[in-house]
Amino acid sequence: MEGGFTKNLGKVYGLYTIGFLVFFALMALLERMGASPETIGIGFLLFTIGIYALIGWLSRTAEVDAYYVAGREVPAVYNGMATAADWMSGASFVALAGGVYFGGYPYLGFIVGWTGGYVLVNSLMAPYLRKFGCYTVPDFIGTRYGGNLARLCAVIVLVVASFTYVTAQINATGTIAARTLGVPFEVGVYLGLLGIFICSMLGGMRGVTWTQVAQYIVLIIAYLLPLIWMSNKLGYGIIPHFSYGEGVQRIAELEAQYGLAPAAENVAGVRVLTTPQNSPAGGGWGMVTLAIAMMTGTASLPHILMRYFTTPSVRAARKSVAWSLFFILMLYLSAPALATLTKVNLLDPNLPTSVIGKTIEEVTNIEWVQRWSEVGMLAVADQSGDGIVQLNEFFMRPDIVVLATPEIAGLPYVISGLVAAGGLAAAMSTADGLLLAIANALSHDLYYSIIDPKADTRKRLIVARVLLIFIGLAAAFIASLKLTGILGAVAWAFCFANSGLFFPLVLGVWWKRANAAGAVAGMVVGFGVGAWYLYQVFAGGMEPWMGIDHLRFGIIGMPASLIAMIVVSLLTPAPSQEIQDMVDEVRIPTGKTILGSH
Repeated sequence: MEGGFTKNLGKVYGLYTIGFLVFFALMALLERMGASPETIGIGFLLFTIGIYALIGWLSRTAEVDAYYVAGREVPAVYNGMATAADWMSGASFVALAGGVYFGGYPYLGFIVGWTGGYVLVNSLMAPYLRKFGCYTVPDFIGTRYGGNLARLCAVIVLVVASFTYVTAQINATGTIAARTLGVPFEVGVYLGLLGIFICSMLGGMRGVTWTQVAQYIVLIIAYLLPLIWMSNKLGYGIIPHFSYGEGVQRIAELEAQYGLAPAAENVAGVRVLTTPQNSPAGGGWGMVTLAIAMMTGTASLPHILMRYFTTPSVRAARKSVAWSLFFILMLYLSAPALATLTKVNLLDPNLPTSVIGKTIEEVTNIEWVQRWSEVGMLAVADQSGDGIVQLNEFFMRPDIVVLATPEIAGLPYVISGLVAAGGLAAAMSTADGLLLAIANALSHDLYYSIIDPKADTRKRLIVARVLLIFIGLAAAFIASLKLTGILGAVAWAFCFANSGLFFPLVLGVWWKRANAAGAVAGMVVGFGVGAWYLYQVFAGGMEPWMGIDHLRFGIIGMPASLIAMIVVSLLTPAPSQEIQDMVDEVRIPTGKTILGSH
């Protein structure tokens, strides 16, 4: 190809998008010809994973720069798309609308925090870390503050936060694989892991970057198409973002009519609707603290920050953040609309898709209810004994709301296959980035920088790939235990990251007086206090302080980190003049990279 791959990205991904739409049309044609839902679903999974595997194979590399930072040649727009895919995980694609569906208005705190976090990334972090020229986040901490202890502390926080996050993504891939292939969830998580390995093993950051661009195209089509179709079908027009308020009002009427009582008897793994869609209950302080925890978590997550190490220049890193936010907003502004329209479809007795108020026999004979019930993600129980499905007798797992929406709304099954492919793309893209962040930190910052600084390139890359396999298998095992839902695990990951890393990163750029002892104290105290509070609130029976529950424990960990870092820095000698001059240079978001060899 004339000019090489990176000079023809528009042409390559344009052809890829057309090819994917042609495949979608082919699947729609097969459905009309009588192909079974299982055939459609498996077709989407095999086609998309095959494409990702091909990209991963073509991007294979044995060069350190290409493996760790994609050769620093990713244009801002494409890095924005890759970051959006990296960011919009199983939590965003699969679980966010489900959270709004069951949690109502307060769950918008996730959306506010996850988008607002990019303002912090742009103003406090990305251009300056790119100017520094490091390979990983612990690489920045270790070089800025000096000494292996600070680097090691950063590696530990990174591993805990990213590992917690990646279990949620593998949980999402397991949910999709279980539903589409009809296998148990515990088997689905390992099948999902196999797809993730195919994309990230050979090409490192370069392979993951070009795969994530392809995955973004699939996931955004898969999210918007059913929403627009469903909105048009319900009479809200083709842009529901401006018109679904009528749906919220209708839901409020129906919730008052049905009542929002808890179930007489809980069913394991699924829940009933008990929270009003638009009630301010849980808002205010709860929503503000959730948004702050998610914003600072966004600005502390290593797998996101390292995406901005791949751009050709500091200026491109800044532009890339703006593109990231644009591509992310396309999905986040759609999630509340999707949750609302799905709920209208299920609750409104004037619609043929409704289930509440119908007989138990009618509902349990609906095909999509049977399919989701068979894999344990939906249940209908006549606990009142009246033979009619009440609102508190219809149980769903929140994580299936997006995946089940096409069937709930009575759309062709080919849309369900498309959504499953989108959800898989979202979960795989984030899992790729997270596993790579962990493996790179362990291979570069622990093995190469601390244990064996003389290791050659081949040995370093072998270590990174072996670690990738072991970490992935461990994450799949933890995910198979179903310790928490997707959103819960993601919130924990954000809080681990902001408790331990937010202030050491920010002050590393903006406070010259911050030194190694202060950074170590900030990471150890912040992470330790946050983890202690999580344990006490989640498992120790302690009453949350000021309503700060386990989803936002970073609100406790961050102040502890800040205080410890400032006090210890001021009580110990200032950094050398050389380090302080380097910090001054980092703050100028233009010019050459400071670590020239990187």
